[in-house]
Amino acid sequence: MRQNRQGSLVSFRPDIRLVDCTMRDGGLVNNFGFTDEFVKNLYEANLAAGVDYMEFGYKASTSVFDPTKFGKWKFCKEEDIRRIVGANDTDMKIAVMADVGRTDYKNDILPAKDSVIDMIRVATYINTIPTAIAMLEDAKEKGYETTVNVMAISKVGGDELDGGLELLANSSVDVIYLVDSFGSFYPEQIERLMDKYLNIAAKYNKKIGVHAHNNQQLAFANTIEALSLGASYLDATVCGMGRGAGNCFMELLLSFLRNPKYDKVPLMNFIQQNMLKMKEEAVWGYDIPYMLTGIMNAHPSSAIQFVKEGRTDYTTFYHQLMEEGF
Repeated sequence: MRQNRQGSLVSFRPDIRLVDCTMRDGGLVNNFGFTDEFVKNLYEANLAAGVDYMEFGYKASTSVFDPTKFGKWKFCKEEDIRRIVGANDTDMKIAVMADVGRTDYKNDILPAKDSVIDMIRVATYINTIPTAIAMLEDAKEKGYETTVNVMAISKVGGDELDGGLELLANSSVDVIYLVDSFGSFYPEQIERLMDKYLNIAAKYNKKIGVHAHNNQQLAFANTIEALSLGASYLDATVCGMGRGAGNCFMELLLSFLRNPKYDKVPLMNFIQQNMLKMKEEAVWGYDIPYMLTGIMNAHPSSAIQFVKEGRTDYTTFYHQLMEEGF
């Protein structure tokens, strides 16, 4: 069933929730090496801007990842978050992400009554959905809001995706995310996928979110396409900070939304005082290698390595991707 457009360019939808992923997606750029000062400043800027959720990073297991090789926001210990937010006696909620197979969720995720975290976001591939559901049910039983990101769906067949979404929709999850992992989708593809996701959501009373990557400079366009069709949870990062080509720009999205609760000025001040220096220390954003992996529906890891090596032989890289079967 084709979805109708919701809202207009001069109205706002009260169901919209903005999720700032700067520390989580951006942490993939600098190994989560954010200073407490940076995190505190971002927290306060998000509060002033009216952002609904701030994602602090991952709940990764120290048995999988060496803590000496990553900053603390790879692990999001309760005491580290509380050092920034206190009891978080605000309207903005705190989120963390838990990857299937990389999180000791039974032990490292506390009962919600003992935590300042409000939402657990589970990331899964199509073939690990049963484990994702176990994680989601554990988080729900502990008292959390929950979302699920099904990654790399551009590589998944239609019937397989339908089956996976049906399984997730039958779980207790609150929000199912449409994720453009490789930045390969165009708005017309987002439209078709949203039709699929929203029909599932309507059947099982779920919300839909969108998480876009900027390989083809379409993260913002794809986000507002999904939004216009009915997605209500919108992921973005300040200055688009994220691995490789990065993500939808939060300041751009805030400027598009008409809800008077949102204010882009605090984020512009944060960018001036914090992100300009960050951009001198870390590299992310649109570049030709990411464009190539995006249009060829390929994982960005090869492009990330290309950029790290300082290469500019774009045509050679293009032919390498072709030879690898993308």
